[in-house]
Amino acid sequence: MVNICLAIEYGRSDSYRVATTTDKDEKESPKKKGAKDMDDLKKEVPITEHRMSVEECCRKYNTDIVQGLTNAKAAEYLLKDGPNALTPPPTTPEWVKFCRQLFGGFSILLWIGAILCFLAYAIQAATEDEPAGDNLYLGIVLSAVVIITGCFSYFQEAKSSKIMESFKNMVPQQALVIREGEKMQINAEQVVAGDLVEVKGGDRIPADLRIISSHGCKVDNSSLTGESEPQTRSPDCTHDNPLETRNIAFFSTNCVEGTARGIVVCTGDRTVMGRIATLTSGLETGKTPIAKEIEHFIQIITGVAVFLGVSFFILSIVLGYSWLEPSSSSSASSWLTYLRDCWPQSLCV
Repeated sequence: MVNICLAIEYGRSDSYRVATTTDKDEKESPKKKGAKDMDDLKKEVPITEHRMSVEECCRKYNTDIVQGLTNAKAAEYLLKDGPNALTPPPTTPEWVKFCRQLFGGFSILLWIGAILCFLAYAIQAATEDEPAGDNLYLGIVLSAVVIITGCFSYFQEAKSSKIMESFKNMVPQQALVIREGEKMQINAEQVVAGDLVEVKGGDRIPADLRIISSHGCKVDNSSLTGESEPQTRSPDCTHDNPLETRNIAFFSTNCVEGTARGIVVCTGDRTVMGRIATLTSGLETGKTPIAKEIEHFIQIITGVAVFLGVSFFILSIVLGYSWLEPSSSSSASSWLTYLRDCWPQSLCV
C-alpha cells in the first residue's frame, strides 16, 4: 500500500493538479474541498533541505550544528507545530460498535423473526380466547439469543482493542537530541523542527532528518520505499528526489548500523510517512468480498421468505378463506409464521 501511494505521489502527480479560481473555491462543497486536500497530499513531497548546504539549513531553522536549538526556541516550535506524532484516524464511538454487533449481519434477520413472532402472537391473542404461547416464547428466545451473542462479540472486540492499545503505550519512543550543547534523552513526541538529533544502530528515526554527519550509517527503508537492502546515509546530496537522495533519513525507518547526526526538517503529519498515512486513511474503503457475499445471501433469504409468505397469503384469500380466521392458512398469524420459519434462526449463533 505504501509503495502504491509513493507511485501516486511521483508517477502520476501531474494528473491531480487542478486549476481553480477564488470564486469556485468559495462555492466548493465540503466533499470537493476534502478531495482537493487529498490532491495536495498526492503532490511531490515538499522537502528541499537535501539540496541546501548544512549552513543554509542551520539558518533556516535557527539552529547550530554543535549547540543545537535553545530550550526556549524548542518550546516555541513545539507550541507552533504541535507534538511530533501522527494524527490518529477517527475512532468509531462505542455505542456504534455495540449497535453493529446487535443489528449487523445475520442478527437483523433474527430480530425480524422475533418481531414476526410477537406480531403473530398479538394477532392470535386478539382473535382467540386461549392463544398458544409458542410464538411468544420463540420471540423471547430469539431476542435473548441476539442480545447475548451481540454483547459477547462486543466485549471480545473491546478487550482485543484495549490489549493492542496497551502494547502501543508500553514502550514510549525516545530520541537523543542536542540542545544548548547538552545531549538529552527526550520523548520522540517532543522533537521539533531544527533539533539536532543523533541516531545509532538499532534506533528508530524520530523525524525526517537532514544528515549532516555520518559514520557508516545505514537505514532500513523497506517500510517506506520497499527497498530490501539497507541504504547508506551521508551528508552529500545524491539525487534531486528527496526519496532517492542519501542525505535524508525518514521518520519511522530504522537505523541498522553506524551512527549519524542530523537536523530535523519535518515532524508529525508533515513527514513523508505522515503524508502517506494521511493519504491512505483518506481513501474510501469498499466492502470486502465476504461482506458482499453475506449481504447477497441475506437478500436472497429475505426475498424467499417474503415471496413464500405473500404467495400463501394471496392463494388462501383466492380460495375464499378469511385473513382473520384463526384456523385458516391465510390468517395474519399463519402468514407471519411462514415468514418467520423461512429465516435460519440459529445462523448467527
